[in-house]
Amino acid sequence: MRPAIKNLFWVLVILTASKATVATEVSAQAGGLNTWEFLNLTNSARVASLGGKNISLRDGDLNLVFHNPAILDSTMHNHLVLNYVNYFTGINFGYASYGFHHERFGSFAAGIHYINYGTFTAADPAGVITGDFTAAENSLNLSWAMPVDSLFSVGTTLKLINSSFEQYRSAGIALDAGINYHDPARLLSASLVMKNLGTQLTTWYSGGDREPLPFEIQLGVTKQLEHAPFRFSAVYQHLQDFRLNTPKYSGHDQAEQDASFSAKAEKFINEMARHFIIGVEFIPMQNFSVQAGYNNLRRHELRIQERVSTVGFSWGFGVKVNRFRLGFGQARYHLAGSSSHFSVSTNLSSLYGR
Repeated sequence: MRPAIKNLFWVLVILTASKATVATEVSAQAGGLNTWEFLNLTNSARVASLGGKNISLRDGDLNLVFHNPAILDSTMHNHLVLNYVNYFTGINFGYASYGFHHERFGSFAAGIHYINYGTFTAADPAGVITGDFTAAENSLNLSWAMPVDSLFSVGTTLKLINSSFEQYRSAGIALDAGINYHDPARLLSASLVMKNLGTQLTTWYSGGDREPLPFEIQLGVTKQLEHAPFRFSAVYQHLQDFRLNTPKYSGHDQAEQDASFSAKAEKFINEMARHFIIGVEFIPMQNFSVQAGYNNLRRHELRIQERVSTVGFSWGFGVKVNRFRLGFGQARYHLAGSSSHFSVSTNLSSLYGR
């Protein structure tokens, strides 16, 4: 293993272990306590249709680098991806990225991730309208990856983050780091990713207090069947915090100790299941695919008991038209609506090569 890559590997392991310990002690909730939660929004139509997260799928799709920088490789040289998401109540966001490969220094990608919350009416304390204001956040993502050997690769993404809410501003920096194992002979891929390790550099929110970023550790695996056009993926999200469903409050530990064995077993299985995202791709031909996914945590957090419906499920398709690959994905968040994702990707070399 090359010395620099070996050092990066151990830095990732140490940071993952130490950050996981801190995150577990602080909170048992999956969201709502961090700044810049937009960093976790899924842009790619393909990934959205596979349940919202995928860190192990590896087939030359530059959009997947957003979720795991270790996926970046030479096959993505001169590729361009554009994504747009029609979200809820006038909110829209998207992601654009370009990939480049250098034989000596590895593979690189630059991307911009943005979210626009729309235009709001400004008013003084008496209710007198004084004008309009906007709210938006964005992140400049710079990714790098390099193979360790024929099976393993490592990668990292540096994120330069900025947000603007009327007169309130904040800027910061974050880091993603990933390891990928890819065995083409066995049609198998597995990854470990640490996301959003960083801090606010300027803190103009809430009187200047620094707020935590949405740190997360993910583990994923993808397996394609050898004699059938199906590819299955599974992601274990929030590896740093097992208790996603259990608020930590005074007296809780004693209540757990007093519970029966069957109650403890049921609770353990319920907690475990909330971490999993399952996705499947049907690939009947090279230029067309259909995806479907299920996000168990999303279903449990956003469903209405009286009518669960298809909350937590997602679907989509991808098709190659001439030199462009088009994708559409829809994810069911709530009975109130679904998010629609649109993706376009191309190899620029194929455009000006003719």
